[in-house]
Amino acid sequence: MITEASASYLYNKIDNFVAAEVKLRGSLDQRINELTSEHELITEVLKGADALKEPDNQFRVWIKQLRNIYHDIGSVVGMYTYRKTEKNATPWYTGLPKMRSHDISDKIDDIEKRLKSIKEKKERYSVSSTSTSTSTSAEHQAGIAPLYTPETEIVGIEEPRKKLVYWVHGFEQAYRTMFVVGMSGSGKTALVKVVYEQLKADFDCHVWLTASMFEKMEDLLSTMYNKLSNPAGVGQSSSTSSQDLIGMLKNYLIDKRYLIVLDNWNRNDWRSVRYAFQNCNNSRVIITTTRGDIASLCRDTSTDDIYKIPPLPLDKAEELFCREAFPESGMYPLEPHLREVSERLLIKCEGLPLGIVEMGKHLSRKERRESIFKQVESSLQDEFERELSSIQQVLLSGYNDLPYHLKCCFLYMGMFPEDQQVNRRMLIRLWIAEDFIEKRNQTEPEDIGEGYLKELMERNLVEASEMEFDGRPRTCRLHNFMHKIVLSKAKDEQFCLVTGEGNISEKVQRISIQSSELNIQDEGMYHIRTFFSASLGRKIPRGIIPRMILLKILHLDNAILDALPKGIKELLLLKYLSLRNTNIKQLPISTGRLKLLETLNLKQTLVTSLPKSLLDLQKLRHLLVGRKSFAYREAFDAVHGVMVHEEIGSLTNLQNLSFVRADGDHKLILGLQNLKKLRKLGIVDLPSSSGSILCKTIQMLTSLRSLSMKSSKMGEILSIKEINKPPQLQRLYLWGSLERMPSWIAKLDDLVRIRLKWSRLPASDNPITILGKLNNLLELQLLDAYTGNMLEFCGGTFLKLKILELNQMEQLQMIKTGKGALPGLQKLSIILCPKLRDPIGIANIPQLKELHFREMPQDYVKPLLRSGPLHHFVRHVRIRQD
Repeated sequence: MITEASASYLYNKIDNFVAAEVKLRGSLDQRINELTSEHELITEVLKGADALKEPDNQFRVWIKQLRNIYHDIGSVVGMYTYRKTEKNATPWYTGLPKMRSHDISDKIDDIEKRLKSIKEKKERYSVSSTSTSTSTSAEHQAGIAPLYTPETEIVGIEEPRKKLVYWVHGFEQAYRTMFVVGMSGSGKTALVKVVYEQLKADFDCHVWLTASMFEKMEDLLSTMYNKLSNPAGVGQSSSTSSQDLIGMLKNYLIDKRYLIVLDNWNRNDWRSVRYAFQNCNNSRVIITTTRGDIASLCRDTSTDDIYKIPPLPLDKAEELFCREAFPESGMYPLEPHLREVSERLLIKCEGLPLGIVEMGKHLSRKERRESIFKQVESSLQDEFERELSSIQQVLLSGYNDLPYHLKCCFLYMGMFPEDQQVNRRMLIRLWIAEDFIEKRNQTEPEDIGEGYLKELMERNLVEASEMEFDGRPRTCRLHNFMHKIVLSKAKDEQFCLVTGEGNISEKVQRISIQSSELNIQDEGMYHIRTFFSASLGRKIPRGIIPRMILLKILHLDNAILDALPKGIKELLLLKYLSLRNTNIKQLPISTGRLKLLETLNLKQTLVTSLPKSLLDLQKLRHLLVGRKSFAYREAFDAVHGVMVHEEIGSLTNLQNLSFVRADGDHKLILGLQNLKKLRKLGIVDLPSSSGSILCKTIQMLTSLRSLSMKSSKMGEILSIKEINKPPQLQRLYLWGSLERMPSWIAKLDDLVRIRLKWSRLPASDNPITILGKLNNLLELQLLDAYTGNMLEFCGGTFLKLKILELNQMEQLQMIKTGKGALPGLQKLSIILCPKLRDPIGIANIPQLKELHFREMPQDYVKPLLRSGPLHHFVRHVRIRQD
């Protein structure tokens, strides 16, 4: 919610902008400088305007026109930057027109006229930035319904209700706070209201407040005090000081047992309010919020708990949906074709109660014909702006509450198709290339981007999809309904164009190809900054790249490409180029012209070597090359590296370099010592003769957190024993024979994952001895890593290990686990260990959830199955065998 002070500040900005005289005179350089200043002023106006929840229509139109000028200024500055870059670029034949100074000047003239005009319009038509937002806005109205919904009509809260009631009754004589967290429309208010009504009589005093109704903290505290101390409303407090009110509440509650519910709390000042609540008398405070970040940040682990609302299970979702959609029977239609469409519509709701109810009501108003039901299904995007607008209004509250910099990051999720799992690292690199990440002197933009994504997830706007072993998301996605809202908002703000939804306009800066429909203009498309192929196996329209000369991002993953598209060498402003999983075979020498490039992704392509000209890319941060072959049985030569120039170490901004081939090039390995910022290194085809230089280099890469090393061939010694002071590695991957287990691995206190493949350590050098002492190790893979016949996991070792894989251990006959060993192990995979006998050693791992066997002797697996003598040890474990 925008405060009065913030609104006043915004109005002053707008007034200052309007009052400033537009003067874009002088030389081209001077005019660009003035234009850049205007761009910065407009940026501040747009940021402030974005914070207004419900500005009037005239102001919306004015802001839209201002945003058009803003984008055009960006295009002109881009043209100017391109012209300067072009003069310094390596000469290369091109049939493209040059950026002529008089063309740029003409565009500046046009912008100057439009700026004067738009400033005059605000005065002429009395355009006001006054917000029309009131306490009866859509989000508040939506929050009222659950307060008056009969308990008998609320579906699927039985288990959550039991947990919350148990929490309220537990912890005798202790004060507790519970944050009930979930996305908008997830049923938080309905659940807590039922519990509140059931239990409030057990307390000396109680109060329910909808926190979002109060703009000022003083008003919220005053209302709370008055309702607790004087329910009749006689002689109410008129104090306006937060400090006084907190003291009054504290004194009043000191000897009472109370139940307080703060519904829809999305403020950042909980830490101040909590001082009002006494830590005694078995009192309870329940807070419902979409803001998991507030719950995490403000949580005191000694008194506070967090409960995350789960989506409705399918059976309960069907019950609720059918009750709303087919009220006469409460069941799906008997006609198979109508039932199929109905089930698909329910799946779209993904267990969100608000979505299920509104979708059901929407369907109940439709004629029961297959064509009508299918029309509803195919037009959901449009319906969200009409008959299903109530869902959009509620879910938009989370977007409206975002700070300006996070709104751009959130809208960027619309660049990906619905239901697509978006790789976390890729998403952050794209944000960086888009300049969404603020600059901080002491923090890398990748780390700032991680924080941005974490906040979006904690606010329940973005969902974790596939999780890493260390608890971080590997991929993320949007709820289906949230995705539709993002597309609608992105379209309104001309943030991006998703093909199939319109033609390329003059103002849109980003294009995402998600269908075959794309209307290409004949003239140059200088306004396009991002071209994104988001569909698997998509052909890129011929001749489109050269027309988007000011591109900063070109993302062509999974596209049908055998060679680099024509015209890429002219994209001198390009910062991000990804050709992952295409069939391109080489990178041309002219790639060296792309001097602003920060990310180059050639993973899973047929490229085997890179030209020397890549050394000109001094801003490069991520060079992702190489290919992995995937097979049922993993092979030693599954990883294929790429040849790079021996002076690759001159690219001193590199943070990520993998997988490159060493091939005995000592100069290349030595040059890597210059990469002081390098965080991830993957190097393959290492001969044993490079061991001394390799060890020295690794020790000098103090920023390194992930290291992959592979010997040149099966049986070749991976000579890495001379490392004495290793970097603070978190991930370590070793392919190749080891003379003995490197002692320096014991120093890796931050290591969370290690994979030893084809190490073939002798029976006298059991790797478990060293690895078991790594206190933070979460994942361990041993693939043909040990030739002994027994692995013994002693008590007090591997305290945090969650995932263990034993693969192709051909001599292994027995696994022993001592008392207290592997206390946190959740997944155990045993693959191709033909001599293993008697599974009693793995039958009593307390936290085990999943057992995976592949190509294992049946006399080892059968005792653990349902009819086996050891099944009672693992009845709680999911067993899978291939």
